[in-house]
Amino acid sequence: MPEFGAINPLLKAPSLVCDDGTVLMDSTLILDWAEALAAPRTLRPTALAERRAALRVTGLALAACEKAVQLVYERALRPPEKRHAPWIERVTAQMRAGFALLEAELARRPPAALDDASVTAAVVWFFAADAKPDGLEPQAHPALAAWSAACEREAVFRRAPHGDATVPVAR
Repeated sequence: MPEFGAINPLLKAPSLVCDDGTVLMDSTLILDWAEALAAPRTLRPTALAERRAALRVTGLALAACEKAVQLVYERALRPPEKRHAPWIERVTAQMRAGFALLEAELARRPPAALDDASVTAAVVWFFAADAKPDGLEPQAHPALAAWSAACEREAVFRRAPHGDATVPVAR
């Protein structure tokens, strides 16, 4: 936490340190920045039907991730005697529903390229599978697992290291 706090005192993940040292936080803002960096290319489909489908995948991934984070924090930060079982059951059901819907979307229409929706799905799944929130059933999500693993092998992913071994950028 001290290392992360040095990067972002709000301790809001994800956080991206831009080349000039500016810290952006929140997935949607980081995706918007990536879109701006790619201009005039776009990370989003321009045809309405494809864009709507991509926005659905992004929304499902971000919602499932939000619920996974809540469950991780619940287990890691709240004392067991303070945990509220009905709330945990609700958040677990929401996370499961989000990942099930995301799995169905990816199984029905596998990603063809690294666009913002497919990157979001890959990153969210990597986080959830790594964080192992209670109630997550990795074996129920083979399309997500396969897509995330494929993305992690891509050069653009390898150039953006993450995890415990990541060294903060010196300023």
